[in-house]
Formats: sequence, structure tokens, C-alpha cells
Amino acid sequence: MTTLVVGASGATGQHLVSQLLKQGQHVRAIVRNAEKLPVSLRNENRLTIIEASILDLTAAEMVEYVADCDAVASCLGHNLTFKGIYGQPRKLVTDATRRLCNAIIVNTPTKAVKYILMNTSGNRNRDLEEPISFTHKCVIGLLRLLLPPHVDNEKAADYLRTHIGQNNQFVKWCAVRPDGLIDEDEVTAYEIHPSPIRSAIFNAGKVSRINVAHFMAALIVDDDTWIKWKGQMPVIYNETSMIVKQAKYR
Repeated sequence: MTTLVVGASGATGQHLVSQLLKQGQHVRAIVRNAEKLPVSLRNENRLTIIEASILDLTAAEMVEYVADCDAVASCLGHNLTFKGIYGQPRKLVTDATRRLCNAIIVNTPTKAVKYILMNTSGNRNRDLEEPISFTHKCVIGLLRLLLPPHVDNEKAADYLRTHIGQNNQFVKWCAVRPDGLIDEDEVTAYEIHPSPIRSAIFNAGKVSRINVAHFMAALIVDDDTWIKWKGQMPVIYNETSMIVKQAKYR
């Protein structure tokens, strides 16, 4: 099994690459700078590193890199700097998602390819009735005006929901919505819900990046996990428990 990971040099992307390699998977990683990957990953013989900026790739190169992949995982995000938030490309995640899905479709794979998008709990799943307060709606409205990355995350998930949909022959998808990302060194117990169980604005929870990566890897390699969550936008939180050897996802 081969997975293409974009945003592989990011904090969550590195964990995802590591999780997949630990499970015996082959990984293609698109990174702007290979030196940002840990040496331990760069030396893995099942990892193929493609050094490029994702949106600078031609359509033909996109088609080549997704060919023969069983899954594509996006851990792309905007750097938390003034340039990263307000500079170009403002639609990094959306444009990458659109172009990668188009490349998958051009290849007409015999088996549908999984597309796993790392998104945010601040984005509502408009396929479900996810109630939020009036104040919450006002804050989201301000975020749309003031923070282009939030709009990018919304549009990327909306592309999967409305353009790819539930019945595409070649692409099946899942948009993972983590709450309050934190850094941890070990996989811990975590829980998955179809919709937020707390306000992402006023009562945000926490989840470690390594737990997000673990769940994304489970979607790729575990059929039962995939069947349960495909075509959905699950929200992930850490459980308040000690480190465990086997993470719990339900």
C-alpha cells in the first residue's frame, strides 16, 4: 500500500509519515525542503521524498505522483506568521485538494483512492445540523473576514463535500477536524465524534498532533475505521488519561 502525503514536513505531517512507515506502508512525501524532515525518516527505504512546492507542480506531475497510490493525505496548513496568514497562496489547502483530486480522477484508478484532509474543528460540517450559538456565528463571521486560512479550510472541506460528494467513482474522502492542537511525544487515548461536543471558540478541547496522525493513519490502513468515517468530518479530542500502548478510537 502506498500513500502520498502532502505537508509532510509539518508538525502533524511528520507524525503521519512516521505512523504509516511503522505500519509497513510505502510513503511518497511532497515537501518544499527535505531537510525539514528528521534524518530518521529521510533514511527510511520505504519513503520517497519529492522536493517541490505543491502548487508549483504541473498537472502532469500531479497525475504522476498520485499514480498507484491507495491514499492521499493532506496535512497542509498556513504558517502562523503575517506572511503565512495574509500572503499568497491564500487558497493553499483548497487548491491543493482540488488539483490532487483531479489528478486521481484523471488516472481512473480501478479502486477508489482515499483522500484524507486535515481540517479544523472551527469548521462546521454543513451536511449535518451542527448547532452553534449566535455569538459563535458572529465570531466565525469575523474569522472569515480577518483570517484567510479559516476560509481556506472551509472551502477545502466544502470542495470534498459538494464537488467530490459521496458517490464519486474514483475518490472517497474524510475530513478530520482536530480541536486545539498541542505537541506530545507519544500516542495517547483519544476519542472521535461525528460533530463537535464542545465549542471550538469558547470551550475548545485539546488533541495532540501525534494522535491526529495516528487517526489519519488508521483511516488509511484499517478498513473498519475507514468504513465508519468515510464521507464524514469527524472531530478528534484527547481523552484525559495516561499514555496507553494502543490508542482508542471509536
